[in-house]
Amino acid sequence: MDKILVIDFGSQFTQLIARRIREQHVYCEIQPFHHPITIDPTCKGIILSGGPSSVYSPDAPRIDLNQILGKVPVLGICYGAQLISHTLGGKVENSQTREYGRAELIAEAPCPLLEGLMPGSQIWMSHGDTITALPQGFELTATTESIPTAAFHNLNKSIFALQFHPEVTHTEEGAKILRNFLFNICHTKAEWTPHSFSETTIARLKEEIGDAKVVCGLSGGVDSTVAAELIHRAIGENLYCIFVDNGLLRKNEYEDVLIQYKQLGLNVKGVNARQKFLSELAGVSDPETKRKIIGRVFVEVFQEEAKMLKDVKYLAQGTIYPDVIESVSVKGPSATIKSHHNVGGLPASLHLGVVEPLRMLFKDEVRQVGRDLGLNEDFIARHPFPGPGLAIRIIGDITEEKLTVLKEVDHIFISELKESGLYHSVWQAFAVLLPVSSVGVMGDERTYENVVALRSVTSLDGMTADWGRLPYEFLARVSNQIINKVKGVNRVVYDISSKPPATIEWE
Repeated sequence: MDKILVIDFGSQFTQLIARRIREQHVYCEIQPFHHPITIDPTCKGIILSGGPSSVYSPDAPRIDLNQILGKVPVLGICYGAQLISHTLGGKVENSQTREYGRAELIAEAPCPLLEGLMPGSQIWMSHGDTITALPQGFELTATTESIPTAAFHNLNKSIFALQFHPEVTHTEEGAKILRNFLFNICHTKAEWTPHSFSETTIARLKEEIGDAKVVCGLSGGVDSTVAAELIHRAIGENLYCIFVDNGLLRKNEYEDVLIQYKQLGLNVKGVNARQKFLSELAGVSDPETKRKIIGRVFVEVFQEEAKMLKDVKYLAQGTIYPDVIESVSVKGPSATIKSHHNVGGLPASLHLGVVEPLRMLFKDEVRQVGRDLGLNEDFIARHPFPGPGLAIRIIGDITEEKLTVLKEVDHIFISELKESGLYHSVWQAFAVLLPVSSVGVMGDERTYENVVALRSVTSLDGMTADWGRLPYEFLARVSNQIINKVKGVNRVVYDISSKPPATIEWE
C-alpha cells in the first residue's frame, strides 16, 4: 500500500497532518526526526512538519536532507520549509513579532501544489522566523501581505514548501493543497479504507498467530472490542477474552456488556472482582494512588485468570496510534498529568507475545473499522470511559454508598442524553460526586446533602476539549430528576471548563 511519511519536528499539529492525509484514504506514518529515515518502495512522499524551534537554535531539530531530497517528493510545512531554505542556502530571519493567525494567499507563479485555489484563499500561519531569501534553483510561488515568502518550490527536484499550515481547518483550502500533493505530485493511490484495513489485518493475524492461543482483556470500550473482533475473525475460539468487573463500572454495565460480548460470539469470561478492588481502595483519597491501586489489582486479577488457560502464547491489547506516537515522541513521553490505567505491566510478567491489531489507527479510524465489521453502535459510539472508572469520579475516598449514589446520577444523565438525542452531540459526558455537602430545602425541611457535578465535552480525540453547550431546558430537567430520584443529593452543578487548562476528568 502506498505510504506518506511525516517527519515530526515537534509540531502540535503533526498528528493532524496524518489525520488529514488518511481522510484522503492514503496511508500515513509519523516518525520523529531523530529516527533513521528509510525510503522503501511504498513511500511515495515525505512531509516535514512544523515545530516550535528556530533553525538558528543550537538544539534545533535537524535531519540530513540529502537522504530524501530528489528521491521522493518532499513538502516542508512551516519549520520544515524554514529548514529546507536554511539548509540549502536561503535566508531565514527572525521577524521580531510572531506571525500568527489568518492571512490571504497571493499567488506569484503557477505551482502544482497550489493548483485550483481561489484567489485570496484564506490560510493560517503560526511562526516566528520568516524566510526572506530562497535557495538557488527555487521559485517563489505565493506571498501574503505580511510575509515575503508564503510558498516556494523546486520543480526539478520535486521539493515544495509552505510557510503556513494546510492541515488546520482555518486554512480554507488546505485539504485541496494536500490532495494536490498526494495525487498530482506523489501519485499515491487512495487504498487506505476501513474495509481494506480489516481484510489485510485479519489475513495478517491468521498468518502470524496460526493455531496459537491469545488472551485479551476487554473493557467494554471501542478499542478493546474492535481489537478482539478482528482477532476473533482470524483465529476463532483460540481467542480467550477476560472481562473484569472492578466494581467501578456504571450502573448495570458489567451485566449488559457481558451479554453483548457473548452475542458477538466472543469466547469471554466475566470475572467478578468487585470486593477485591473496593477493599484495596478503602480509605484512599489521593487520585494517583487510586489509579495505581486499580492498575495493580487489575494486573493481579488478570494474571490469575490468564494462568488458568493452557498453552496461551499471545496477549492482545487495544493500543492505538496516538499511544505509539507518544511513546516515541520528539521530546520523549509527555509530562505525566495522570498515570494511565492499562495492561502495560502484563506482557513481561506473563511472558507472552503481544498482538496489537489497532496500533496504527487513530480513534476515529477504530470506530470506522468497527462499523465495517458490523459491530453494534452501542460499542462503536460509546463515550470514552476511563480505566479506573467511577473511582476517579468520586472525589475523595470510595465507599459502596458513594458508588450507589454516583451510579444513579450518572444513569439519569446518560439516559436523558440518549432519550433527548443529545448523546452523540458530545464526545463524552459523565457525573462527578464532590466531597462537599450543601444546605437545601426539601419538603419544608432543611437538608445537608451531596453535591454532584455534570460534565460534557466536545472533542475530536480528547487531546483538547471544549465544554458541551447542552440546552438549559435539558440541564434543568436532568437536575430536577437527579434531586428528586437520588437520595442523598440536593444540588447539581454544571462544569463549563475547557481542556486546557482543565482536564476532561476531574481526577
